[in-house]
Amino acid sequence: MALADKQALVADIERQHGGRLRRFLASRLRTSLVSDAPDLAQEVFLRLLRIDHLETIRSSESYLFTVAFHVLHQHVLRYSARPESVDISTLINEMEAVPESDPVLQAERQQQLQELQAALSGLPPKAQAVLLLHRRDGYSLDEIAQKLGFSRAMAAKYLSRALLHCRQRMQQLEERTP
Repeated sequence: MALADKQALVADIERQHGGRLRRFLASRLRTSLVSDAPDLAQEVFLRLLRIDHLETIRSSESYLFTVAFHVLHQHVLRYSARPESVDISTLINEMEAVPESDPVLQAERQQQLQELQAALSGLPPKAQAVLLLHRRDGYSLDEIAQKLGFSRAMAAKYLSRALLHCRQRMQQLEERTP
């Protein structure tokens, strides 16, 4: 089948089922990921274009939603593998921006800031570097891996360890504070 014929067939499938496909994807995504539905729909149609014998598919609607389910599943797996985002610089700024008129609140914030800095300094050097490059400097895991000379998977592992370490230290502080 020629590419132009394939494109026309996929365009026809999009006209018939595109709206329903986007609703299907959006209804199965978490609220924070609903904005990804149009991109996922586009990925579904791109996958249809890669099929060798598209004209042999009996039920284009069934096939479309089967592909959509697989795309959705892969997307959710990728998203769940991402570490939870914590903006350390915002946290530090919030801790430092305490009204000077309340000395008790100021002392609590100063203690939290010191605890966070102690948590950061208690990290292994690579984990600390990954955390700071990712959260403070905005580098992606791929950029960090390239910059520090290890794989993306290792960068993700260091970031997860660092976040877990900081989260545990901050929870310990909250448990000690009445």
